[in-house]
Amino acid sequence: MDTIALTMREQQRVAVVERVFRGELTMAKAAMVLGVSERQSFRIKARIRKEGVRGVIHGNRGRSSPRKLSPTTHQRIVALARGKYRGFNDHHLTEKLIDPEGIRVSRETVRQILRAVGLTSPRKRRPPRHRARRQRRAAEGMLLQVDGSPHDWLEGRGPALTLVGAIDDATAQVPGACFVEQETTWAYLSLFLHVFTKQGLPQAIYADRHSIFWTDREPTLAEQLAGQRPRTQVGRALDELGITLIPAGSPQAKGRVERLWGTFQDRLVSELRLAGATTRTEAQAVLARFLPSYNRRFAKPAAAATPAWRGVDRPRLTYSLCFTYRRVVAKDNTVAFHRAVLPLPKRSPFISWARKAVDVLVLLDGSVEIFLQSDRIARFDANTTRTSGLHRTNGRGEVSTYGPDTTTAAQRYAMAP
Repeated sequence: MDTIALTMREQQRVAVVERVFRGELTMAKAAMVLGVSERQSFRIKARIRKEGVRGVIHGNRGRSSPRKLSPTTHQRIVALARGKYRGFNDHHLTEKLIDPEGIRVSRETVRQILRAVGLTSPRKRRPPRHRARRQRRAAEGMLLQVDGSPHDWLEGRGPALTLVGAIDDATAQVPGACFVEQETTWAYLSLFLHVFTKQGLPQAIYADRHSIFWTDREPTLAEQLAGQRPRTQVGRALDELGITLIPAGSPQAKGRVERLWGTFQDRLVSELRLAGATTRTEAQAVLARFLPSYNRRFAKPAAAATPAWRGVDRPRLTYSLCFTYRRVVAKDNTVAFHRAVLPLPKRSPFISWARKAVDVLVLLDGSVEIFLQSDRIARFDANTTRTSGLHRTNGRGEVSTYGPDTTTAAQRYAMAP
């Protein structure tokens, strides 16, 4: 004799219909007790009369769902999570299973499969918020948050790298980022050149109080007479371009770029591992492929449809996003600049630049140009300055010397396309 297991709800239906058969309830009252329409109550009564207590059991009980994953697919997902996509979080793994693996599953299904075999997500749940979030700017290009993230991006497979990048406050889109050896003025100027050339000039830059952006030194006599506050090379460049530099008071104040690094240290590290990147050049190539997909996945529409980017010509960017120093020409018509002596060409035997105050500009392509007020009086290309040691700068924006090099500054700090 077969045993039939009924749920509490099914047992109630059987009991109510039996009272109808005994004449204790009308079908109208039975429908009210069962919480169904009177027509449905007649259907239930007919099935019980025909099949007995089996008539209250749903016809799909015991059947497998047509959307249930096959054991082969289930095993493949577990194998990919333990092998090729080891370390990917649940959302990231789900995206990879859909494209390029061609396994269309939901994130919740992936979570249940992985937890059943003891695989946890490397990205923990976000802690409770304890600060009120600042409202986003209305339009794209109104504010860029910039920062650098030193991290073991290659997980020991290559050199230590720092990722320098920017995020738009209104849309959460990342317009540019690059891997560098360390967080330097040169890295940020190169980042700005890439972003400003592609997008335009933003209204403001939001950064921390790193010495690259901010200085607390006392103003010089010349700065006091000119009514200027002390500025770093980055601060001067942004000021010349009409961009407001806003210093953040705490890491939480620039939370959007900090959360960006949390996402990158999860997803981008997994992509670098998947690609087997071992050098900065390989990491930069992976980053170039990663940024478009990241922006499609995480960017948000701005409240205002019209962007706030401002146009600018390339020459102005070139001569603003550089290193500028004031020097005095020596009696022999040369400029001493960081252990290098740069001879100035004579335009005529009767004209000398001696004792003139000139501006020495070290451009991002490695070349050096010397200006007397607004007139360029000399230029030295990257091949000449390479042997003089004028390429590299430290974190404070000061040019430091080093021996002959075989790469130019533009190659060293190549931007993502």
